Amino acid sequence: MSFTVAIDGPAASGKGTIAKALAAHYGFAHLDTGLLYRAVGRRMLNGERPAEAALALTAEDLEGEDLRGPDVAQAASKVAALPGVRAALVDFQRAFARRAGGAVLDGRDIGTVICPEAQVKLYVTASDDVRAGRRLAELLARGLDVTREGVLEDIRARDARDSARATAPLRPAEDAVLLDTTTLSIAEALADAIAAVDAARA
Repeated sequence: MSFTVAIDGPAASGKGTIAKALAAHYGFAHLDTGLLYRAVGRRMLNGERPAEAALALTAEDLEGEDLRGPDVAQAASKVAALPGVRAALVDFQRAFARRAGGAVLDGRDIGTVICPEAQVKLYVTASDDVRAGRRLAELLARGLDVTREGVLEDIRARDARDSARATAPLRPAEDAVLLDTTTLSIAEALADAIAAVDAARA
């Protein structure tokens, strides 16, 4: 029997951390759908057409530290606005969500487009400044030469592009549980997410 948890939200809101921890807590499979778009974005930066790159994705494409770099992140946001790319990746995501034993998917359109029938939908968010601080720490830890101002600008540009795109814009599902992590610790945010899943499974 399948059980799907759909987690959406903007960059650096904590959705990935929560998704991984939830999957581990319940023994569910986890898919960071953003990696799919990052992989397509990386292939685009290497000269491929986005839609063709999406159709040709392999498991190996989802590996590599450079997938988390700012250039790939911006490329991912751009290719994610292309209907052909999104259509190419929909079936993969939906099949993953229906797997036996449960699945947690995090991204930007999971509860609204990919899995509107998910048993649990969470929309994870946080203030721009807090998200910029989290992303800055992550990028500096990887040795990248970035500034807080630059990271904040990138995050706001991604938010604007992701929210304004015609196909599957970033927004909460009508029945999503809103989880604002601005002032929450990881443990507190995870506890709230677990409570939402437990309530749905009761």
